[in-house]
Amino acid sequence: GIRMRTSPLGVFAAWTASELHAYLAYFARTQGLGRAITEALFHLPAPINRDRRPDIAFVSYERWAKNRPMPQTDNAWDVVPNLATEVVSPTDKADEIEQKIAEYFRAGVELVWIVYPLQSKIHVYHAPTEISVFTRADVLDGGSVVPGFRLALAELFTEAVDASTAATGSGTV
Repeated sequence: GIRMRTSPLGVFAAWTASELHAYLAYFARTQGLGRAITEALFHLPAPINRDRRPDIAFVSYERWAKNRPMPQTDNAWDVVPNLATEVVSPTDKADEIEQKIAEYFRAGVELVWIVYPLQSKIHVYHAPTEISVFTRADVLDGGSVVPGFRLALAELFTEAVDASTAATGSGTV
């Protein structure tokens, strides 16, 4: 019941979120699966009864029909996303991330991606204690939540590699 201002994403985390959203949104749209959205406020129903703003979310057409109009005046979308994604910035606290994961699953989110841009990793939660870790050598898969979605993480994390070689001054010319 207390309003708190959250820290905005760091620029690198925001860039990573933007890139991941672009891949997910394009796939969802072209495959007719649903909507991918960034920074939208969702009202999570009981037992949570609170609002959360994942960095990226996917809502299937099964949860919100394609022909159903989007809310135009509400500040929170009254639907539980199928997928919630948090992109971790240096100011994020581990216990707050864990709390979000638990809340998402209690509300009915089916899949949670926690993206660590600086480490070029994604933790995929199929349940609060069922976690897979993907690195830039892996392919992220949407599973049954976003069927057919596959993204080689080397494509998503190219900037992380470039940034690290630029910072160290190494690399080939």
